[in-house]
Amino acid sequence: MEQNYQNHARSVTGFHRILLILLVAGLIGSGVNLYESLYSSNLYSASLIMLLFVCSAIMYAYVRLFPLRAQDRAIRAEENFRHFVLTGKPFPAELKMGQVIALRFAADDEFPELTARAVKESLKPTEIKQAIKNWKADNHRV
Repeated sequence: MEQNYQNHARSVTGFHRILLILLVAGLIGSGVNLYESLYSSNLYSASLIMLLFVCSAIMYAYVRLFPLRAQDRAIRAEENFRHFVLTGKPFPAELKMGQVIALRFAADDEFPELTARAVKESLKPTEIKQAIKNWKADNHRV
């Protein structure tokens, strides 16, 4: 399938939907269980269950954030190198990470011009993606 603006977002059903729903349900259920156990002998086990779900929710966030940060660094380095190869100059310092990520989808023939336009007009990532005429697929994203 050819990648374009409409279908470039990637969602993993097991992680982004099912696991998230299970974690939210578990947090709610363990919160209710903890509340109902406040004046009973189950307080310790209810607290531990709640603690496990809180820890799991924190891990869920970091398991996604840490690789994304590493991927962002790699994208910035790759696109800075591509910009240097095409123009002989490094990326403009004014570019924000979201803009750099959006620019990676632009083909080489429009990349330098769109980069300059993104800086000059302070284009948002969505506006950059919509301005791309020749979409360059990124099939190696995480």
